[in-house]
Amino acid sequence: MEHEVFVPVPADRLQQVLSDPEQVAGAVPGLQRDADESASPLSGRLKVRVGGHTITYRGAARAAARGDGSFAIEGEGVEVRGGGSVKLSLSVRLAPSEDGTGTRLVFSGTGAGEGRVTESSPQAVEGAVRRLLERFAEGLGRGAEEPAPEPVVPEVETVEEASVFETEVPPSSFDEDVDVDVEDILVPPAEAAHARRTMIGRSAEEVDHAPPRGRYAPAPAAEAMSTSAKLRWAAPAAAVVLASAIVVGRALRRRR
Repeated sequence: MEHEVFVPVPADRLQQVLSDPEQVAGAVPGLQRDADESASPLSGRLKVRVGGHTITYRGAARAAARGDGSFAIEGEGVEVRGGGSVKLSLSVRLAPSEDGTGTRLVFSGTGAGEGRVTESSPQAVEGAVRRLLERFAEGLGRGAEEPAPEPVVPEVETVEEASVFETEVPPSSFDEDVDVDVEDILVPPAEAAHARRTMIGRSAEEVDHAPPRGRYAPAPAAEAMSTSAKLRWAAPAAAVVLASAIVVGRALRRRR
């Protein structure tokens, strides 16, 4: 059979991919490679869906370049569950497009099989092989694409953190040449002016020993306040009683 697939990748890059067995193995769809390091890259298990059957083959393949610029791929495998087997001999030719934007991969080859694959019709087998080749060509194209450029990270200048002891301390707001009145700081300006006016004309000794007056005088004791209040009320009452006694005495005298 023959089959063509267009890949939007230049032919020289596809040649590099086909020359690398690792990249060829990565392009095979559904290939589960063997974990053994000594095994070839194109060895392992491959699931293939033919008609209504899914068949798993275990085997190996080989890819080699030819002198005319084409590549030869040969492989064989046996069924994991069953006694069937398949063999494949494939040739891959690269045909660059006229505008140079892509390449046509021309597949041609032969194959033989026995076992479960023979239970499907020839048309079903041919359709399964064509789908497998198309996906294989797409995998080769992805492997041939140029890697994305690494993002350029701008350099960031590192700023050294200044030590606490190296930090410049601003000068104090209290200058030595400035005369600051402590009373103006602790006492509001209005109260300070009132205190100054009450002290004018009094000697320093009087100011030092005289008890404070006005709003700064200490509050009198509660007992003293109550006693003075009683005396203020007792004096008028006594005067009223005395006056009443005098009036009664005069009235008694007149009757006699």
